[in-house]
Amino acid sequence: MFKTLLRIGSALALCAGAALPAHADGRKLTTVGISVGSLGNPYFVTLAKGATDAAHALDPSIRVTAVSADYDLNKQFTQIDNFIASGAQLILLNAVDPKALKPAIARANKAGVIVVAVDVAADGANATVQTDNVAAGRISCAYLADAIGHKGNVIIENGPQVSAVIDRVNGCKEALGKDNAVHILDAAQDGKGSRDGGLAVMQSLLVRFPEVAGVFTINDPQAIGSDLAMRQAHRTGIKITSVDGAPDIVSALKHGGAIIASASQDPYAMGRLGFTTGRDILDGHPPAQTVTLLPPRLVTQQNVASYVGWTDH
Repeated sequence: MFKTLLRIGSALALCAGAALPAHADGRKLTTVGISVGSLGNPYFVTLAKGATDAAHALDPSIRVTAVSADYDLNKQFTQIDNFIASGAQLILLNAVDPKALKPAIARANKAGVIVVAVDVAADGANATVQTDNVAAGRISCAYLADAIGHKGNVIIENGPQVSAVIDRVNGCKEALGKDNAVHILDAAQDGKGSRDGGLAVMQSLLVRFPEVAGVFTINDPQAIGSDLAMRQAHRTGIKITSVDGAPDIVSALKHGGAIIASASQDPYAMGRLGFTTGRDILDGHPPAQTVTLLPPRLVTQQNVASYVGWTDH
């Protein structure tokens, strides 16, 4: 049975990464805070559910509060301070800005709160649990290169500049850079990580660029929005790949349209692992490595029938 008494001893001082806060012996884990980029994205809803289920499996009385920062830095600062004030012992943080939040994380640590970064890195966090996002971008764009015959114009539809997005774009550029006949038209536009953002960005890009062979979007909501923009503009023959493996993308892949692949993550498992990592640190058992990378899996129109989707239990 997992220990619920919080014991942080001298062993934690040896843990790599951020300085770990001291906890009074005997303080029970009662309150967990979760702040994510946007609860309008099913990915983050699933991540929060994974963490909540893990907490309640340990103790049904643990209070878990999940809030949406809506990619607003000041809002996330306030959320962290509110968690500290409410007596949270553990915060799972999907950082809006991986560097700017360091002072807020330091305040949490000083108050005796463990902070685990989930999905993206955050300076000062006690541990990080995320997908190997470089690999996700790499496999998604390698598949896109194959699909367009290793030649033609490609758009990389960017997103909020958090570590996960930056890593995915870097992985994509690495894969596309292997083909001299592939030309990246644009990689700077921010689709905001949302369907509406992907729609708006792609509408503009389609006006600017009359010849496009492929598009990589940094997540599935942007892919869905981009696909809609293409259909509205009656642009055909463009291939789209992305990252997430979300339920909506499964439907799109089965439909057999422009969206041909997504590098799948498992936000539910990430949320569970984020919670258990934080709990273990509180119990005096930090992970051997401060960063845990979860491997992505490429889901395509060809193998989607065997894809079980995001874990939900």
